[in-house]
Amino acid sequence: MGTAVEIIGVGRDFPMNGTTFCALNNIHMEIPQGKLTILRGKSGSGKTTLMNLVGALDLPTRGTILIEGEDITRLSERKRETLRRTKFGFVFQSVSLIPTMNAYQNVEYAMRMAGIRGNHKERVENCLKMVGLGNRMTHMPAELSGGEQQRVAIARAIAHGPGILLADEPTAELDSAMAAEVTELFKRMTRQEGVTIIMTTHDVGLMDAGDMIVELQDGEQVG
Repeated sequence: MGTAVEIIGVGRDFPMNGTTFCALNNIHMEIPQGKLTILRGKSGSGKTTLMNLVGALDLPTRGTILIEGEDITRLSERKRETLRRTKFGFVFQSVSLIPTMNAYQNVEYAMRMAGIRGNHKERVENCLKMVGLGNRMTHMPAELSGGEQQRVAIARAIAHGPGILLADEPTAELDSAMAAEVTELFKRMTRQEGVTIIMTTHDVGLMDAGDMIVELQDGEQVG
């Protein structure tokens, strides 16, 4: 088993009211390839800040982040944008589906945005079937439950075949049963798609699902 992400001495500071706020300090970890890693911690612990750094959405103040051995902190913004579109899939607490597109169209649109040419039909249908929505492809977001909308968002995030899926509090708006189903879906995807998944949560009930658990507290790695 290889290492998908290596985080070495990473810190992130933000200016605040004439001083500096340290959101992350001296983070070290190796994220295993093809596994589900859970970042746990209370609100404000630094989970989302770390996800933004790993996903090339932000740059660390100090330290190094290697994606399959490549230091993404040294890439140009253009290369970082290409990395975000091709290497990563993103799932957020807010699903942000396009309301005028049905489930199929939402997923297919993501493939076009990633620059994937050709006929997308088979891949889109397979992704929606994988998340249990094979019979809901033509439904509009307003016709889907919250859990179903999140499943469409997951299908959309993996449609272009990313190596790494970043899921920031994807179960926060779901009840416990649906949250467990989504987490189990992530586990199944690591096996079927070989995708590396990094998921943040503060739900202690989901901890057992992770292949690796990392706990953050006040910007520090405590477990």
